[in-house]
Amino acid sequence: MAWWKAWVEQEGVTVKGSSHFNPDPDAETLYKAMKGIGEWRLQPHQGWASLGLHLSCPGGRGWSHLCSPAGTNEQAITDVLTRRSNMQRQQIAKSFKAQFGKDLTETLKSELSGKFERLIVALMYPPHRYEAKELHDAMKGSRDDVSGFVDPGQALQDAQDLYAAGEKIRGTDEMKFITILCTRSATHLLRVKCTRNLHSYFAERLHYAMKGAGTRDGTLIRNIVSRSEIDLNLIKCQFKKMYGQTLSSMIMGDTSGDYKNALLSLVGSDP
Repeated sequence: MAWWKAWVEQEGVTVKGSSHFNPDPDAETLYKAMKGIGEWRLQPHQGWASLGLHLSCPGGRGWSHLCSPAGTNEQAITDVLTRRSNMQRQQIAKSFKAQFGKDLTETLKSELSGKFERLIVALMYPPHRYEAKELHDAMKGSRDDVSGFVDPGQALQDAQDLYAAGEKIRGTDEMKFITILCTRSATHLLRVKCTRNLHSYFAERLHYAMKGAGTRDGTLIRNIVSRSEIDLNLIKCQFKKMYGQTLSSMIMGDTSGDYKNALLSLVGSDP
């Protein structure tokens, strides 16, 4: 790889990991952050505190309307997992298992909830498994922004064919354009657009996830998690050019709580 390309790619990364990494203390920090593992307590009721009552909840999540996890430190979890590279997170998971005999991802699922849980669990997937999961969800029709499966190889080939039929030659091979644009699905053409104009595409997806009423959290999580170790800084710059506001400011206005804090940690400082 040319030095300039490596430099550009490194500049695009928002999550670079820890330069003095040791998985053992990180695993211990996460364990302490979830020191109430397996414990649930009844949510405070008027008069209980004065009586000194602290009752355990039978049945775990079945009592979620009355109970809450005991002792979970969401900020500590955010500080560790959003500031480590994916490779480092995998090592933390191995250390967690070795030290405490528990699967880290499953423990996080049991301790967290809602959108924050969805984001943190997404961070724990190795990249290839996360991509496979998202493709599987797409084929089941459960993704919130696209439907149907797109062959990435065919999308790449179509992008190359369109370039060869237009920008690469004098004039235009109109038949090639007509064939591709009229016979491919809308989802497929979005993937072709992604291939040809990467940072604009992801900026559009992130804006789409937060514009209007409600938030398409699956789209937001997927794009930030998948690009944070590749080119999210470059996407942020394109986002600001296209929409006149920073990605982090839109996240701040559209999300809340631990979920918002974790997203902002992954996104990093404004360009």
